[in-house]
Amino acid sequence: MMNMKLSAAEIILWLLVLNLGLSFGAGLYEHRIMLPRWLDAQGPHWFSEEARRDNVGLRFWAFVSTGPLTLLTLASGFFALRAPGPLRAWWLGAVALVLVDRLLTFSYFIPTMMRLMQAPDSSESVASAVQWSRLNHLRHLLVAAAWLCSLQALTWLRVSKVLPGAS
Repeated sequence: MMNMKLSAAEIILWLLVLNLGLSFGAGLYEHRIMLPRWLDAQGPHWFSEEARRDNVGLRFWAFVSTGPLTLLTLASGFFALRAPGPLRAWWLGAVALVLVDRLLTFSYFIPTMMRLMQAPDSSESVASAVQWSRLNHLRHLLVAAAWLCSLQALTWLRVSKVLPGAS
């Protein structure tokens, strides 16, 4: 019979994989569905009242990535440094990518969106929103790459548990 008890490291890695998958999908949803409600780049117009009404930062992201992903990343760094072989490399790769995402999020994306939510419809706010939107593609790539690295780490975790000494 297989032992179903998970270690703290395994739980953290599973939670990281799940959170990154959710963050990636939600980021794409926000970009394709929500952002066009806030920004009409063809117009061009910025609709700050729509962005404030949706307030996805406080209604969603705070509960998914702002706090949880940041804490999971820090915990993952702790456990990944103690992991063996390829598991360590893939897990640390995921952690590094998420750390870059977190730095960009806290230094640029959150402050810029907070300013935009208060900004009037002007050429400056449209330009800022367009730049935010374009740079957001980089964030999608970082999260997707981190997710894939964390999935690969999870694969190595499972392999190392099935095959003793396989790390």
